[in-house]
Amino acid sequence: MSSMKDRENAFENKFAHDSELKFKAEARRNKLLGLWAAELLGKTGEEAEAYAKAVVIADFEEAGDEDVFRKVRGDFDANNVQQSDHQLRRKMEELMAVAVEQIQSS
Repeated sequence: MSSMKDRENAFENKFAHDSELKFKAEARRNKLLGLWAAELLGKTGEEAEAYAKAVVIADFEEAGDEDVFRKVRGDFDANNVQQSDHQLRRKMEELMAVAVEQIQSS
């Protein structure tokens, strides 16, 4: 019986670890996305950092990526930044790969 309990604990630990890595990668991706978007919006320095933080915070509105997408899309539209939905979603995917790589190498 103890081997079953050990196995159960191992699965629970792996799930918790994977969930933590996913959360960290999403937060890192959102910060990178915010910095990228800030540049397109003409923000630099502390203003760019503050915008990136706002993008990270936007992710807490609901599960999934749509809240982050809506935040950046809305800001782009309000400031006449020419990026299609496809380009924005592709950038989100690219930056997720970068974030995962950064998390794994740290």
